[in-house]
Amino acid sequence: MAAKSILLQSSSSSSTNNKLSCCLSSNSQSSLIESKTTNVGFQRRFIGKAAQVKWESFGLNSLRRREPALKKKERGAAVTVKCTAEGIERRMPLVGETAVVKIPERFKVVALMACVMCLCNADRVVMSVAVVPLAEKLGWSSSFLGVVQSSFLWGYIFSSVIGGALVDKYGGKRVLAWGVALWSLATLLTPWAANHSTIALLAIRAFFGLAEGVALPSMSTLLSRWFPGNERASAVGISMAGFHLGNVLGLILTPIMLSSIGISGPFILFSSLGVLWLSSWLFKVTSDPRESPFVSKTELQLIQTGKIDPPPTNKGEMPPIRLLLSKLPTWAIIFANITNNWGYFVLLSWMPVYFKTVFNVNLKQAAWFSAVPWGTMAISGYVAGAVSDSLIKSGYSITLVRKIMQSIGFIGPGVSLLCLNFAKSPAVAALFITAALSFSSFSQAGFLLNMQDIAPQYAGFLHGISNSAGTLAAIISTIGTALETIHKAMALCRNPLKMFGLMLTGQMDREIKRLGKRPILQGF
Repeated sequence: MAAKSILLQSSSSSSTNNKLSCCLSSNSQSSLIESKTTNVGFQRRFIGKAAQVKWESFGLNSLRRREPALKKKERGAAVTVKCTAEGIERRMPLVGETAVVKIPERFKVVALMACVMCLCNADRVVMSVAVVPLAEKLGWSSSFLGVVQSSFLWGYIFSSVIGGALVDKYGGKRVLAWGVALWSLATLLTPWAANHSTIALLAIRAFFGLAEGVALPSMSTLLSRWFPGNERASAVGISMAGFHLGNVLGLILTPIMLSSIGISGPFILFSSLGVLWLSSWLFKVTSDPRESPFVSKTELQLIQTGKIDPPPTNKGEMPPIRLLLSKLPTWAIIFANITNNWGYFVLLSWMPVYFKTVFNVNLKQAAWFSAVPWGTMAISGYVAGAVSDSLIKSGYSITLVRKIMQSIGFIGPGVSLLCLNFAKSPAVAALFITAALSFSSFSQAGFLLNMQDIAPQYAGFLHGISNSAGTLAAIISTIGTALETIHKAMALCRNPLKMFGLMLTGQMDREIKRLGKRPILQGF
């Protein structure tokens, strides 16, 4: 009996964002030869009878995609399927009439990254809510409240550079795992420290910041290694969406647990979630896709598309600090981070207090008003990443796309926070803050990705340098807000640096374009 087979060939016009279902009737005549080009550019030709074949996979820019598989069945032999789309090439058994397809490994990496970024920010924001009952219980003044809020940043400012260098040397998987373990421990110990002494609380919060400082450099380096250039903005958008949703999670759950369980409740919950995340991360992810036993050859080829492999570095070798700091793009990124963090941490630390103090709403209402802007920011951040990748795929230069995204990320928040000064109700204030944070999320597809564009080999270290400078600005703005009238400070603190950062961003992009690219330090 003649072999029954289906042959699929992918054309160069394939689009991974469209949908395709491939259902071949088993009643086809054995002499039939048919050729048809589908809506995603696949050409299918079947000779002889063909059984029904279905499979599904997921893409970054589409909720669900069905694509064709290659099925071959011989009399008396086991039924197997070979899948060749999105870089997957494995033989898998059929379950009934449907072929089971493995989700690409890079999607699992970004999903776990989004989860840990969610925990990272949720652990931070718990204190922003819990500090209100703690201040009432312990009799803290508003100025000392600012010191407590900023104590997280005392450790954070140092670990960003050190953590970035460690990530570049030893890989993001190991460094991030240690960071999560340590900050979960610090989260668990926070209520004990608050009841013990003020010094103990400040020390634990500084240690917490020290552990969390490795999160963003690890994310930057891991995603630059696991995703091709035309998917990277979407991957960062998904990860940062998790980061901002952590604010929502913390702001909503913390008041509920404070009123029902007590101050220890939210700290115990989020530290436990960190341990749960570690159990998956340690066994499922590698620092580099080339080290993963789960990645297929074709997916690895897709990830490596357009990348220039830098020469290997000695693990004892320090990053070229002098070279990095001698270039204008580095300083432009640093000032962009200062500009962004100046306002971001004011909003992160003071938003619940702002609504309670200025509009006299209770803590639960303040948490809800504060949660809405962060939830919207998560959505807009993903949209910014998807639009950025779409523009690059359409032929626009990376330089132009980064410039557009960063311009939106600076001008939008500046205008929105100016308008906040005229808000007369909590709903209107929440609207302006929502607009500010939504526009601010476009910076994720601007300077945050620019680090990976210009210095991919040292993306973690460069992120650490810029983040340390941004953290210093965050400390000043957080404490400064406590010393000024909160309403005016939140409305005005961002704008002068926003406009300055906008000019720097334009200079940065022109400099990158002029200097071109080299294998080790691209753009330098």
